[in-house]
Amino acid sequence: MPEGHTIHRLAQDYAAAFRGTRTQVSSPQGRFTAAALLDGAELTRTEAHGKHLFLAFRETDWIHIHLGLFGKVTFGAAPAPPPTDTVRLRLANPTAYVDLRGPTTCALITPAEKQAIHDRLGPDPLRDDADPEAAYRRISRSRTTIAALLMDQKVIAGVGNVYRAEVLFRHRVDPYRAGNTVTPAEWAAIWQDLVDLMREGVRNNRIDTVRPEHTPEAMGRPPRVDDHGGEVYVYRRADLPCHVCAGEIRTADLAARNLFWCPTCQTP
Repeated sequence: MPEGHTIHRLAQDYAAAFRGTRTQVSSPQGRFTAAALLDGAELTRTEAHGKHLFLAFRETDWIHIHLGLFGKVTFGAAPAPPPTDTVRLRLANPTAYVDLRGPTTCALITPAEKQAIHDRLGPDPLRDDADPEAAYRRISRSRTTIAALLMDQKVIAGVGNVYRAEVLFRHRVDPYRAGNTVTPAEWAAIWQDLVDLMREGVRNNRIDTVRPEHTPEAMGRPPRVDDHGGEVYVYRRADLPCHVCAGEIRTADLAARNLFWCPTCQTP
């Protein structure tokens, strides 16, 4: 599932291609039945919160998109090719088109329904209105592991498995520590690191988390080869040596997701 930086990048890409233009809106698949109501309307705004994308038409109509595990977005230059019957939503104008396939959610919602989605989500490190103290209040009262809390979108929105694993490693935090043992100073450092890492993810459209001294060039090692891209410390590096201590990276199941960590660097 895409992490929050990908959704914020998509919001920027949709805006760059379509904002301020009258847009052809269609659903070749036929499952987004509201397409006809929006066809020819102006895209006025795009927004992201965590893993949720919002596209505004006429300031009152919002398309809510959640890609889920299988959603894909494809941009291209006009003229748009004939769509396949897997395209849930197509936007097109004289210069560009974008196709959405396989999302968990693609729905026309009201401003009130949009606000209800925001209300149930935790603060997003990439949003200007984010309140890290709101997340810490929930973390500091919980006996749940910090690794699980970071993946709870009601606690903090947009963090997925990669950022969860990497930020805990970067701050030498044992992923099995209870949330109520995390100090305010530790949380402040984790939050700021997420802000910086995720902003870089938006800029580069990939996740890189290693510090300069641990890049392939600095260490004289081959670059990482992975379909997710990016240089990381522990994510999907189970049984490989840690870039810092050379110990073995471990993996385990936690709340139905694979957890990655270095037991030497992230001691209890």
